Amino acid sequence: MIRFSTAGESHGEALIALISGLPAGVPVDLDFVNRELWRRQQGYGRGGRMKIETDKAHVLSGVRHGKTIGSPVSIEIVNRDWKNWEEKLPVAAGDPAKHQAVASPRPGHADLAGVLKYNFPDARYVLERASARESTGRVAAGAFAKLMLRALGIEVASHVIRVGRVDLDRTATWDEIVAVGAKDEVLLSCVDPTTEARMKEEVEAVSRTGDTVGGVFEVVAHGVPAGLGTYANWDERLDGLLAWSVMSLQAVKAVEIGRGVTAAESFGSQVHDPIHYAEQPNGNPTRFTRPHNNAGGLEGGVSNGEDIVVRGYLKPISTLRRPLESVRFDTREATSASYERSDICVVPAAGVAAEAMVALTIASLAQQKFGGDSMLEMKRNFDGYIEQIRSF
Repeated sequence: MIRFSTAGESHGEALIALISGLPAGVPVDLDFVNRELWRRQQGYGRGGRMKIETDKAHVLSGVRHGKTIGSPVSIEIVNRDWKNWEEKLPVAAGDPAKHQAVASPRPGHADLAGVLKYNFPDARYVLERASARESTGRVAAGAFAKLMLRALGIEVASHVIRVGRVDLDRTATWDEIVAVGAKDEVLLSCVDPTTEARMKEEVEAVSRTGDTVGGVFEVVAHGVPAGLGTYANWDERLDGLLAWSVMSLQAVKAVEIGRGVTAAESFGSQVHDPIHYAEQPNGNPTRFTRPHNNAGGLEGGVSNGEDIVVRGYLKPISTLRRPLESVRFDTREATSASYERSDICVVPAAGVAAEAMVALTIASLAQQKFGGDSMLEMKRNFDGYIEQIRSF
């Protein structure tokens, strides 16, 4: 089973990602891993922290001579900003007078709930771990999952379909989504330049008022065969696992599979795709085809051979330059919420982190279904299964 975990704090010395269960022999492209980390840092509306950090993956174990060796892969991403925090957040006792408290909780953040849960005097330690900086480790782990999936012909990409009140009013093609991810200059990761320009105006308007803005990203997994996940047990349904993984990302407050939201207000005849059969599957691993993909590639908790489509609804970042009302932890007096250097819009970056979570989820189910201690063995099992469903 593929498992991963992360460690590290926003202003700590480094972030750590640990991923185990990958088969031996997965080709590891470190340039690709580092580009994934770079993509997470991009997007119009990012804050000053992204000007400080240049995230790079330092692989400590599990890879030799450019391939995984079957043992756990551990990855370190150094925080360059640590030099400014070393005395404020020491491992040893240090000087308490240098501690930089987060004295009042930010509405919408984990600050207050975390302080109450862990009995902290202020929210500094809550901020350090609850911060979306943690998603850096997820992206690093997800890059390795993507490399494994790539060997099976499965790709995962994302794009932005909404920023604030500005929507992409059409369905993006797979080629358009891939092209957005390949850009060396990232604005808001929208496939339509006109819509992206309007999204940029939305971010600019919000910035002028000291506010923040959220939006919606869409993750697409391309080339996933029918049969991943199961309807047999509630906790093994692929749609549930995907919703859990994407919802676990910081600031994501809702997850949609396919046209789930639209489906809730439509008739069944408008939602469910007719099923056809064609001798030429046009790249689909089965000969069963659908005119649309309203189900988002999932039926009954099982992949059906169409692209898997997952949308994440991202709330606005809770650190505002124009702070909301709050209360001091020490005196309980009314005050403004604490302000920590922050972003205005992070929807494109959240999409990259969601790609990682989707890739890790699909890779884990692929490893369970096809098995194999080596990539050669897994690929042989995978090819045999593809031949089975193609001949159905």
